[in-house]
Amino acid sequence: MSSTLISIVILSFLAVLMLISYLSAKKSDEKSFFTGNRRSPWYLVAFGMVGSTISGVTFVSVPGLVGASAWTYLQFLLGNVVGYWFIAAVLIPLYYRLNLVSIYEYLNQRFGMRSYKTGAFFFLVSQTVGASFRLFLAAGVLQLAFFNQIGVPFWLTVLITLFTIWLYTRKAGIKTVVWTDTLQTFFILAAVVVTIFVISKHLNLNISQMTGIISESEYSRVFDWDWKSQHNFFKQFFAGAATAIVINGLDQNMMQKNLTCKTRKDAQKNMYWFSFAFIVANIFFLALGIMLYYYAEQKGISIPARRDDLFPMLAVEHFGTFAGILFLLGILSAAYSSADSALTALTTSFCIDFLNIDINSKNTKRTRTIVHLGFSIIIFLTIMAFSIINDDSVVTAVFKAVGYTYGPLLGLFTFGLASKRQTIDRLVPWICIASPILSYIISSNSAKWFGGYEFGFEILILNGLITLIGLFAVSRKQ
Repeated sequence: MSSTLISIVILSFLAVLMLISYLSAKKSDEKSFFTGNRRSPWYLVAFGMVGSTISGVTFVSVPGLVGASAWTYLQFLLGNVVGYWFIAAVLIPLYYRLNLVSIYEYLNQRFGMRSYKTGAFFFLVSQTVGASFRLFLAAGVLQLAFFNQIGVPFWLTVLITLFTIWLYTRKAGIKTVVWTDTLQTFFILAAVVVTIFVISKHLNLNISQMTGIISESEYSRVFDWDWKSQHNFFKQFFAGAATAIVINGLDQNMMQKNLTCKTRKDAQKNMYWFSFAFIVANIFFLALGIMLYYYAEQKGISIPARRDDLFPMLAVEHFGTFAGILFLLGILSAAYSSADSALTALTTSFCIDFLNIDINSKNTKRTRTIVHLGFSIIIFLTIMAFSIINDDSVVTAVFKAVGYTYGPLLGLFTFGLASKRQTIDRLVPWICIASPILSYIISSNSAKWFGGYEFGFEILILNGLITLIGLFAVSRKQ
């Protein structure tokens, strides 16, 4: 692809986002930024959430992951579905009944101020580092595949991305994000489907032949019953359910979109249909992974040392201009769809949970604008810190460490929903700090202590369980 064509595609993409922002911001008020005025069509939210869930990491990593762990990732995704159904049945009715803007307001009503601030703080830390990490990886792919060709340095790539996101979300916030996510999800799915179609044409395969190749491939193995393996079915399934509950149901980023639906029933329909669309979308990603490896084998192309580079390399260098354009639009969409909602959620949580602003007041606009800009700068600086470290193992370790902070949220909400006991509020922050530390120590020594058992995603469950036990220990009957 020529540098001129790359520039045209990127500028056109940004122009469409700005147009959507302009149209969605008409007749918007302060409540539009935080709640979308509770007028979003549920089917629009459901479709857009698919793109938000498929971050830039998923877009390039899942197809490459097939070569290392086959389709065992599907076990995790099946657990996700159970988690989404739990959110629809239990959490959404609770949030709508309490009429929450930030979901962490529940912790204030249930436990007290310190528990409330602790939960919101853990979210801010997790979301800031998590969003920065995902955007860092997506920006890295964009840089290597496209921006180096047009002479744009990495720091400027990140700055342009964040400035654009800030620009199109600064007025209507989540109201705009619901609409931009819809467009971005379309480009993400189109990139996957078209790439599979291009591979079939290059190899003269029809649908039946492709289906046979996928089903007979050694990479199509789904279930792993080895209890010591990190890919064991029960580990993956239950961790998938817990992760979905935490990342979607206890995370302001994803729940803020659900809470823009008109009614509780609409929000529940959105979650049920989203769970179905999410599974279908990821099956396409996994199928693409098998076809990418099959294509490389048939054409005698060496697999890159980093499996994440396989999809970008083939899309840009081997599949032609049209597929390359769609890959560019797909990775752009994956980066923007996860970062724009994260920035909006961070702004919402800080404004509501720490500044206690009144969303019905026109005087809050200046404060909200400053906070919105402030988090854009923080994310930019965090990404730059990752680029300075320039060590994949260190950066990934930081991301995994931050993942431990979701455990206390799981424990807090589980204790609040499953028990009527009241905690000693002043001790809750200490329990939530101790829980991730203990979980990390146990995970680091599990192979030695538990006969070769190694923790995978299920460390989240252990983390939440430790928090739960701690909360019970410092609680009393009301």
